[in-house]
Parts: sequence; C-alpha cells; structure tokens
Amino acid sequence: MSVIDLFSEKSDLYAAARPKYPEKLYHFLASQVDSPKRVWDCGAGSGQASIGLSKYFAEVYATDISDRQIQYAIQADNIHYSIQPAEKTNFPDAYFDAVIVAQALHWFDHQQFWSEVKRVLRQNGLFAAWCYNFFFISPKIDAVIEESIHQIIEPYWSSRIVSLCKGYSDVDFPFELIQVPSIDLTVYWNLSELLTYIHTWSATRQCMQQQGKEFYEAASSQLSTVWGNLEEKKEVKMNFHLIAGLNK
Repeated sequence: MSVIDLFSEKSDLYAAARPKYPEKLYHFLASQVDSPKRVWDCGAGSGQASIGLSKYFAEVYATDISDRQIQYAIQADNIHYSIQPAEKTNFPDAYFDAVIVAQALHWFDHQQFWSEVKRVLRQNGLFAAWCYNFFFISPKIDAVIEESIHQIIEPYWSSRIVSLCKGYSDVDFPFELIQVPSIDLTVYWNLSELLTYIHTWSATRQCMQQQGKEFYEAASSQLSTVWGNLEEKKEVKMNFHLIAGLNK
C-alpha cells in the first residue's frame, strides 16, 4: 500500500487528533537561521508543524502527497500548501532558509530526498527532522494498550516504522549535526481523544480492514474500565526525538 493510501483515509481524524508541538521547538529552529524568511515543511500532513512554523518564519511552504491531508490542513495567511512528493518539487534552487520534516522522514526515499533538500536549501541553511513514537500514561492504562492494541496491530505496521521507533538514529544524515535541546512532548487527553489518536495509526486502520473493528471496540471497553472518569484529561507523555544539522 502506498503512503498516500495510508494517510488519505481518515484525514479529518488525523487533523483533529495529532498532538501539537511545543513552542520551544519552533523557537529553537528559528534561532538557528540568520534570517527566518522561508521554510519548507515537507510531508506536512494536515499542518501540525506548519501552523507552529508560521509564527516564526515569514513564509511557510508545506507539501504533502495526499490531497485529502491538505484539504483538512490548518490554515494561515503565510502558509502555502501544495501537493508534491518529498523527492521532487518545483521549488527554486537555494530557496529555503530551513527545511523540516515532522513525523514523516521514515516514509521518504532518502537518497532522492537528500538530493532535493540540498538543492532547495541555501548554504548553511537548517535541516531538522523529529518524531514521536511510544507514549506513557499510567502502568494500568499502558498495559491494556499494549495487550489489547499494540500486540494485535503489530503485524500491520509498515517496515518503515522501524526507523521511527529508533528515533531516526539509523538514518544516514548528510548534514553537519548541531546540538539540539531536550524537548518534552506532553498532551492532555480524555479517553475519547486518546482513542481518536490511536484510530489514526496506519496499522490500526489496516487491522480494522482485515479483522474488523471488534478488537478496537473491546480495547475501548477495557480502557474505559481502567480510565475512571471518561472525561478526565490525563497526562500523555510522548517519546520525542529531534535531529538537526546545517547544509555545509
């Protein structure tokens, strides 16, 4: 199945359920460029990173291969969305002060993508990529999610998720690495919001298509038992990984 098939379905849920990134991240990115004019948000999805970048860069160019994702993307006057693959775009040479990839680097053809980044990124421009993988709430809730969801959907993950799980530590990074700050990614969700997030996972949807929704409904019931007040928002701590470097 293609990447566009994995993320075009349920784009409305994706836009609503994915966590927003902390201001500390955007402040760091903008501080690493001499003049934060233009940034390319590659694999932008529904714009979770684009909207944050729009407060720190004069112009944000956000691309994705899914027209459905772009359809539900967060809007701002200085965000310019277009449907383009990561590996070949219509941007001019040395056009961007920064290129970022949020939660999408593992889907790209790296050899072609690196060539495209080096073409459109100015000399000494910033490249940054980040991802989040596992999350933690409480021992009881985590145990139910592991047994009732993770173990069931595991066969349906793309092999490319391995790189995500490693925090991109296995990526052959062609830029001069710079030191990055520690970033905490924490959200506060009630049970419905958590389940909506889990529903956006590509493996969850693939499993539903193959096995039906019974496992998801059973997991929802078990989680409601250990959650307590279903409207109570609980702290959800994400494992967050950031890599960044300069185009020398």
